[in-house]
Amino acid sequence: MSLFSLLGAVEIGLIFALVALGVYISFRLLDFPDLTVDGSFPLGGAVCAVLITRGWDPFLATAIATAAGGGAGFVTGWLNVRLKIMDLLASILLMIALFSVNLRVMGGPNIPIINDTTIFTVLQPAWMPDYWARPAIMLVIVVIFKFATDWFFTTEYGLAMHASGSNQRMARAQGTNTGAMVLVGMFISNALVGLGGALFAQTQGGADVSMGIGTIVVGLAAVIIGEALIPSRRIIFATLAAVVGAIIYRLFISVALNSDFIGLKAQDLNLVTAILVTLALVIPRIGKKSKTADRPTAMGG
Repeated sequence: MSLFSLLGAVEIGLIFALVALGVYISFRLLDFPDLTVDGSFPLGGAVCAVLITRGWDPFLATAIATAAGGGAGFVTGWLNVRLKIMDLLASILLMIALFSVNLRVMGGPNIPIINDTTIFTVLQPAWMPDYWARPAIMLVIVVIFKFATDWFFTTEYGLAMHASGSNQRMARAQGTNTGAMVLVGMFISNALVGLGGALFAQTQGGADVSMGIGTIVVGLAAVIIGEALIPSRRIIFATLAAVVGAIIYRLFISVALNSDFIGLKAQDLNLVTAILVTLALVIPRIGKKSKTADRPTAMGG
């Protein structure tokens, strides 16, 4: 595996670390099975790409794309909270709707921004090659949003949101507006996903309507792999696990697809993902069973 491939895998892993943070918030903290991310990820890329091609400042375009992703999550939460549509079904409905929305936004199936100014071209030092600069810039962005997420969920509002996801009945008894918590939480979750989509479009030189297919699987894989490596319920370690899981996932994928010995091809990506997630789920359970079997009983001393 070449250095160029390694840095490329780390770069994509850091982008999907933002997706993993969003998925962690919805699935783990809010207990909301959210498939909206398959639509909000390309929505972020589409909005950002369209604005950049129209001459907008790339930072402002990225911010608006992030808000657009958050808006998609808010609508999913609204369908669930206000219209009482089941959470999973609400997210599926919006995911389907966003496919058409993204086509409308871009005016076609894709939109290139290869020759346009992006945040990476602005921030890249003149002396640093782009294959080093992009991962470095992404690392700074991920660290900022990782610690911002940690801080938010240690505030009174963030703790109330976490409590709403853990036990809505108890949270309501404490006077928490659980519906509002779901709406805000879903906005934050998909805003992170939309940000990831906007940055992905800028690193890949354009947005495509199909770029969000399987995003939820990647996000879940990152969270599950991270939790297997860093098992902790403390928010600071849980978010770290999501970030590390996303990077490890992309490294595994890159090694599997670029190794002549393994011999996998691009069409095997979903198979590799399924195997990785299965191993991440099964191995910790096997470890727990072996520890239980090795533990001496009261009779055996």
